[in-house]
Amino acid sequence: MKKTLKPLAIAALAMAACAAQAQSSVNLYGTVDAAVEHLGNAPTGGVTRMPGLTGGQAPSRLGFRGSEDLGDGLRAIFTLEQGLSVDNGTLNQGGRAFGRQAFVGLAAPWGTVSLGRQYSMLFWSQLDADILGPAMFGSGSLDSYLPNARVDNAIAYRGTFSGFTLGATYSLGRDAVNAGPSPSGTNCAGDSGTDTKACRQWSLLAKYDMATWGVSAAVDEIRGGAGAFAGLTSSALTDRRSTLAGWGKWGDLKLGAGLIARRNEASAATPRSSLWYLGAAYPVTPQFVLDGQVFKLDYKNSPNQATLFALRGTYHLSKRTAVYATAGHIANDGSLALSVSNAAAGAAPAAGGSQTGWGVGIRHTF
Repeated sequence: MKKTLKPLAIAALAMAACAAQAQSSVNLYGTVDAAVEHLGNAPTGGVTRMPGLTGGQAPSRLGFRGSEDLGDGLRAIFTLEQGLSVDNGTLNQGGRAFGRQAFVGLAAPWGTVSLGRQYSMLFWSQLDADILGPAMFGSGSLDSYLPNARVDNAIAYRGTFSGFTLGATYSLGRDAVNAGPSPSGTNCAGDSGTDTKACRQWSLLAKYDMATWGVSAAVDEIRGGAGAFAGLTSSALTDRRSTLAGWGKWGDLKLGAGLIARRNEASAATPRSSLWYLGAAYPVTPQFVLDGQVFKLDYKNSPNQATLFALRGTYHLSKRTAVYATAGHIANDGSLALSVSNAAAGAAPAAGGSQTGWGVGIRHTF
């Protein structure tokens, strides 16, 4: 009898251990992306560098993601994700330990509620339509907030129901890092005892996706506060972006397009602007993908405009590793002096000037 029960007991303990392990999990993940780029028409004539803010194709990161099954469809979740500059091994997002994401929450069939530093709904609205995404020559060159649309002290909700996704964020104090003026740190902490509007943020998202197409709409508004960068030095001033975006697939071809309308009260001369984009991606072979995008930034009632063209080829050595080459050109009008590259600060052309750049790099995900 004892000889029979002992194997059964061992098997039962093993099954219990496996069940306990299945109910809770923690995953380590990341992206390591390094590139070399060359920019012409810079203040020194030409610049060749290894940028660290975005990498060449995607920002480098190291993250921990976990969940625990609480029963009845309810799960506890968390994410801790830090941004890395591969060129020198330092932390991005103003030197924060987990500057990309740091939140904890609850997930269920009715959606996910989370608390901490996390993406604005503006980010999620662009995820499928912006073909190039946070690349060195992309939307971040024209509006640096777009690939950095994340906020501190945020309460967020996002849920998907039969293809419809609804989401919202509200931040009690959108930033507390002095690392600017840049989206890495805007010096607007909030949580003021004397000003309940200072440095608040909110965003809303409505999205619908099918297997071959999708559309999204979102609004993101950040509010100023004493000492904040980018001219938002008063809680009476706001910077709002409203967007419509969509994507579709026809066989292997994917197209994406969007329009982002901005009303920035911190700019007295040109408070209103629009940024539209159109992009495409096509796998020439199972390993080689060619994609490109055109962007147009236009400040209303002003000669200030910029047009950006970018083309990229990516060769996948495996599911996790790829090499790529990219080229871009920006043409500024009026007093604008935007660089074709948002992968590192500096190296912009003179006001009203143009700039051409190219880059090559390698990306590995795990």
